[in-house]
Amino acid sequence: MAATQLDVEHLFTLTATLGDNANAVIAGGPTGTRVIVAVTGGSFEGAKIKGTIVAPGGDWLHSRANGTIHLDVRLLLLTDDGESILMTYFGIGRPDDDGSTSIRSAPTFETGSEAYAWLNDIQAVGIGSSTGDGTVSYDVYALV
Repeated sequence: MAATQLDVEHLFTLTATLGDNANAVIAGGPTGTRVIVAVTGGSFEGAKIKGTIVAPGGDWLHSRANGTIHLDVRLLLLTDDGESILMTYFGIGRPDDDGSTSIRSAPTFETGSEAYAWLNDIQAVGIGSSTGDGTVSYDVYALV
């Protein structure tokens, strides 16, 4: 299969802070072990948007038998001019040899803000990682 190059526009870089402990662990489920992790804060910044991550937020991930994780994330973004945006994404995390986790995700957005309504019609991709230090970082791109 030939490689495909996608046209993208950088939206923002996001760093999320994770809670110290999983809120719940449901072991042995039909799709693996479910782990629910709170997202307790963070920030994001790009050319057209900047702000913080505020509660509530979390990741309802599945830890799979092969070592990968399936992400199911909802974050509340608060822009520096006071607008709220829901960021939702699914993704896959894959452990790297150095102990970090490489993450690929597919974010979408929801807002009632006129200033940021352009986000409602974007399919984004996120390229990120986690080093196990309680943070996850992504570069988020709009597919154009």
